[in-house]
Amino acid sequence: MSALPTSNALRSRASTQACSPSAIPRLPEPVRDEAVVMRQLLARLAGFDWAAATAVAEPWVTAVRTKPAPFWALESLLREYPIASSEGLALMRLAEALLRVPDTGTAALLAADQLGQAKFDKDDDPSTLKALSGRLLGFSRRLLPEDDSATRGLIARLGAGTVVAAAVRAIALLGKQFVLGENLQLAAKRAQAMRREQPNLTFSYDMLGEGARTAEDAARYAASYRATLAALAQQRTPGGPELRDGMSIKLSALHPRFEEAQRERVFTELLPLVEQLAREAAAADVNFTLDAEESERLELQLDLLDALAARLAAEPSTATWGGLGLAVQAYQTRAPEAVSAVIAIARRHRMRLMVRLVKGAYWDAEIKRAQELGLAGYPVFSHKHHTDASYLACARIMLDAAAASDRPQAAALHQPPPAGDVKTWGGPAFSHDAPIYPQFATHNAGTIAAVLHLAAQRPTARFELQRLHGMGEGIYREVLNNKALRCRVYAPVGEHRDLLAYLVRRLLENGANSSFVHLLADTSVPAQELLHDPLWLADRSTLPAPRNLYGLLHGEPRPNPLGFDVADAPARAPVLAAARALPLPAVAEAGAEAVESAMRTLHAAWPAWNAKPLPERCAVLLRAADLLEQRRDAFIALMQREAHKTLGDALSEVREATDFCRYYALQARHLLAEQELPGPTGERNALRSNGRGVFVCISPWNFPLAIFAGQVLAALVAGNSVAAKPAEQTPATAQAFVNLLAEAGLPRQVLALLHGPGETVGAALVAHPLTAGVAFTGSTAVARSINRALAAKDGPIAPLIAETGGVNAMIVDSTALPEQVVDAVVSSAFRSAGQRCSALRLLCVQDDVADAMLAMLAGAMHELRIGPACDFATDVPPVIDADAWKGLRAQTERLQRDARLLARTPWPCDMLEAARTAPPTDLPHAMAEESSTLRTDAMRIELGSLPTGGEGWGGELANPIQAALALRIPEDAPLPGAQPAARTLHFIAPSLFDIGGVVGVAKAKDEIFGPVLQVVRWKAGELDALIDAINALGYGLTLGVQTRIDGRALRIAERARCGNVYVNRNMIGAVVGVQPFGGEGLSGTGPKAGGPHYLPRFCSEQTLTINTAAAGGNAALLAQAAV
Repeated sequence: MSALPTSNALRSRASTQACSPSAIPRLPEPVRDEAVVMRQLLARLAGFDWAAATAVAEPWVTAVRTKPAPFWALESLLREYPIASSEGLALMRLAEALLRVPDTGTAALLAADQLGQAKFDKDDDPSTLKALSGRLLGFSRRLLPEDDSATRGLIARLGAGTVVAAAVRAIALLGKQFVLGENLQLAAKRAQAMRREQPNLTFSYDMLGEGARTAEDAARYAASYRATLAALAQQRTPGGPELRDGMSIKLSALHPRFEEAQRERVFTELLPLVEQLAREAAAADVNFTLDAEESERLELQLDLLDALAARLAAEPSTATWGGLGLAVQAYQTRAPEAVSAVIAIARRHRMRLMVRLVKGAYWDAEIKRAQELGLAGYPVFSHKHHTDASYLACARIMLDAAAASDRPQAAALHQPPPAGDVKTWGGPAFSHDAPIYPQFATHNAGTIAAVLHLAAQRPTARFELQRLHGMGEGIYREVLNNKALRCRVYAPVGEHRDLLAYLVRRLLENGANSSFVHLLADTSVPAQELLHDPLWLADRSTLPAPRNLYGLLHGEPRPNPLGFDVADAPARAPVLAAARALPLPAVAEAGAEAVESAMRTLHAAWPAWNAKPLPERCAVLLRAADLLEQRRDAFIALMQREAHKTLGDALSEVREATDFCRYYALQARHLLAEQELPGPTGERNALRSNGRGVFVCISPWNFPLAIFAGQVLAALVAGNSVAAKPAEQTPATAQAFVNLLAEAGLPRQVLALLHGPGETVGAALVAHPLTAGVAFTGSTAVARSINRALAAKDGPIAPLIAETGGVNAMIVDSTALPEQVVDAVVSSAFRSAGQRCSALRLLCVQDDVADAMLAMLAGAMHELRIGPACDFATDVPPVIDADAWKGLRAQTERLQRDARLLARTPWPCDMLEAARTAPPTDLPHAMAEESSTLRTDAMRIELGSLPTGGEGWGGELANPIQAALALRIPEDAPLPGAQPAARTLHFIAPSLFDIGGVVGVAKAKDEIFGPVLQVVRWKAGELDALIDAINALGYGLTLGVQTRIDGRALRIAERARCGNVYVNRNMIGAVVGVQPFGGEGLSGTGPKAGGPHYLPRFCSEQTLTINTAAAGGNAALLAQAAV
C-alpha cells in the first residue's frame, strides 16, 4: 500500500461540495491566536480613555460597600464565604445537589460530606454573623453520619433529619436570591414589587435549566415558553419590546440534539417550533431572545437566526416587530464578528434585532473541551481582562450600529429581501431607525461606566442595561439613580430543585476569583484595583495552550496530539476528501510458510535492533508521531471505511496512536536507559534493559490503529523485533501504519505484518519456539488459550501481557444530576456501538431515583441516530461484521426472554422501509436491501420521522422490529470495504434491559460486546453488597461512579477491584499517560497500557558489576583520602 497523503494535501483537494452551503461558516475559525485577536480589539478601541470613562464607577463601589446587602443576599454570602474558600465551595456544592435528593439518609451523607470538608466553626471574632452561622454549621456536622456504614441511634438519626430539613430550608432561601419565582405568577408578582421601588426596571423571564435530553424534556420547555408568552400578552405596560417584559429561550432546551451533527434535524424540527414561539412573542409585542450556547453551536445558532428572521420578515405582521434577539458572549474570540453578523442579518432582512451582550457562561467547559480535543488554541479568551476588552469592542460596534439611521422610505418597509443566496449576510436597510437594539448585560461597575461613556458619544443610540436576578443589585441601585437609564433583569423562573443546580454550577464555573461580583464583596481589594484598566495585551497566559497541556515528561516536552472540532465544517472537509480519494486494498493472508519465514527473519534481525542505541530507537517513534499528525485525515478516512468508525471516534484514535508514539519514546529514554547503582568503593554497578527477542503482538479490530500501534511501539522501543497480527477485519489500517513506521526509519526486517485468522496465524505465532513474549488484546477466552499455549511450550518462559474485556459497571446514587448521568451513560454504553473494552455494560441505579432517571435515559436513546459511520450525523455505527452481529442477536434474544426490555433506539424509517421491501439474504433473521435508499454517493442515510410502531418507555411493540438489521451496499459504492463479504452493514439497535435488584448482578456474568445495557436497582443500604456482587463477577476493567458525595466515591474506589475508576464522567476514552488503561482478574494481566510500568514488561534486565580496582589501585578512593 502506498504512503497515505498528508492532511495538507487532502485539504487542498477539498472543495465546497464537502459541506452544504448552509454549513459554510462566515465567521473566522473558532480558534485563533489570542494575541493577534487582542491587538485587533485594541485597535478598535484606540483613543478610548478608560480612566476618564470609569471615574464615575468608584463612588458606586464605595456606596455598595458602605451599604452592605442583607445577610441573606448573595453578596453577603460571598463576602462571608468566598467561593475560593473551602467553606464557600462546600455551601455551593451542597446547594447544587441537596434539593434533588429524595431520601433523608443519602441527603444526610451529602451534607456531612460537604460540611466536613470545611472549618465553619473557626472565627477570630465571636460576635460576627459568620461566627454564629459557623458554630451552627459545625454543630450540625456533628449530628450527621460519617459514612455509609455508620450505625447510629434514634436520637442521632433524628438529629440528622433535623439538620437536613434545616439545610433544605436554608437552600430554599438561597434559591430566592437566584430564582424570581417558582412559577410565572409568583415571579410576576415579585417583579411588580421590585418595579415599584425602581420604575425603570423591566424583566426577561427564563425557564432556565439543563438542556433537553429527550423529546419529553423539549416538549415541557416548549409548553412553559408558551405559557409565559400567553401571560406576557396580558401585560398592560405600554410601548414595544424595549419597554415591556419579555422572555429568553434556550435552543438546546427546545431540541435534544441542537448540535452541528444534527443540522438537518434542527432546521426540520426546531426552526418551525421557534418560529411559532416567535410569532406568539410578536403578537404580544415583547422581547424574545435566543440565549447563548457553547462556542461549537455559534454558527448553527446564527444560521437558525438568519432563517428565522427571513421567515418573520416575509410577513408585515412580524416584519416590524423588532423584538427578536440573540445573546452574544464576549469571551469568545469571535464575538465582534458574531455581533457584526447579527447586524448584517438584521440589515439583510430589514428587521430590527435585539443583541444581548454578556461576558460568557461556560468558560470552564470551553477550556476543558479545547484541551480534550487537542485544538490549536482556545475559542475563548484565556485572560479575564481580554474578555473585558472584547466586551467594550463589541459594545462600540453595537452602539455604532444603534446610532446609525437605516430607516428606508415608507413604501419600502415591507418589501421582501432581494433575491439571491439567502445565506449571504449584508445589504441595505430596513424598518426601524437602527438595525439593532443593544442590551448590555454585566455586573462589572467599570464595564457599565465604560459602556455609558461610549453611549454618551452616540446620543441617538437607544440601549438598555441588564443584570441577573440576585446579582449586582447594589451596583445597579447606584447606577439607576440616573432615571434616564433602563435595566432589564434576567429572571429565572421555576422550581428551586430544577433551577438551583444549574445556576450554582454556572456560578461555580464562572466564579473564578477574578470575577467582579466576588471581588466587590472582598473589602480588602481596593476600588482602584477592582476597576483596573483591561485595555492591554497580556504577555502570556498562565493557562497552557491545549498543545502544551501535558507539559514536560522527564524534562522533555510532551505535546498534546493535534485534533480538530468535528463541528467545524472546514476541518471536516479534508476527511471527506480523503474518504473519496483513498483505495482500500486487500492485504494478503499469511500461510504457515510465511509465518515460519517471518519469525526466522525477525529473530535474525533482533540482535542488531536491540544493540541500536536507545535514543535512535526512540527517534523512530518520534518521527512516526509527526508523520501520523501529517497523515491524520487519511488515517481517519481509512478507519471510517474499514472499521466503521465515526468521524469523532476515528479522530480520537489517530490522536491516541500519536500519543503512544511520543509517550513511549519519552518514557523509554528515562525508564530503559542504563541506571547506575550504589555499591562499595572500587566497584561499578549498573542495571541495563534489553529486548527479549521476537515479541508477538495480537491486536483487535475495535481499535485497529491505537492498540495495534501501542503494542508494536512498546515492543520495538524496548529492543524487540515484532511479529504483528492485526485483526482479520482491519488489516489495511495496520498495513498503513507499518508502512509509516518504515518511512519513519524503522528497519523493515524488525517488524512483520502477518494477516490471517487467529485460529491459524495467531496460534502458529504463539506456539512458535522463537516467540519470546506475547502482547494480546481481545477476549478473555482467547487470552486463556494463549496463556495455556505459552505454558505448554518447551524453552524459555515467555511472558503474556493481556488486556481483555469486562462487565463494566456504573454506580449511580440519588445525589447525581440526572442529565449528567444520562450523558455519561449514553456515551459509555452506546458510542462506537458499544464496541469498546471499557464500554458500560451494567448500570446500577439507586432505587429512589431509578424510575425518573431510566425514563430520561430511554428518551435520550430514542434520539440516537443509527447509520453508516461515514454519515456525520450517525451516533451508532454498524457493528464490525456478520459474526459479531449474529452473536449480539443471540444475546439480545436471550435477554428479551429472561429480562424486561425498557427501551430500544428506533430504526430510521428509511432503513425500515428498505428492510421490509428487500429480498431475503443468507444471513439468519437478516433484513437487507439493495435499493437506492442508501445514498452512497453522498454517503448518507436520509432520516425522516421516527417509525410510529417503535417502542417507547415501558410500551409494547405494535409492529415488532428486530433488534438487528443488515443493509447491503450497492456494488459500485466505495464503502466500506473491498471484499464482497464486507459489503453489508450490520446494525444492532441500542437496547436497555432491567435484570432486577442487586441479586440480578450475577445474571450479567458474560460480556456483551455491543450497544446492549443491563440495569439493576439498589437500595440505599445495599451499596457494599452491590460492590461485592460486581467484584464477584471476576472482571475488573472499568467502573463508573456518579455521586456528589466525595467520600462515597473514594470508598467505592477502594472497595472495588478494577483497573480504572471514573467519577462523575463517562468511562471510555482513556488518555495515554493521563488514565493508564488496563484491568485485573478476568480483565487482564497488567501492566497498564499508556502507563509508566508498561515498557519494562517487554524487557529483560541485566545487572552489570565491574570490579574497577581489580588491577590494583583505586584512583577515586585515593583522591578522597588526599583531600
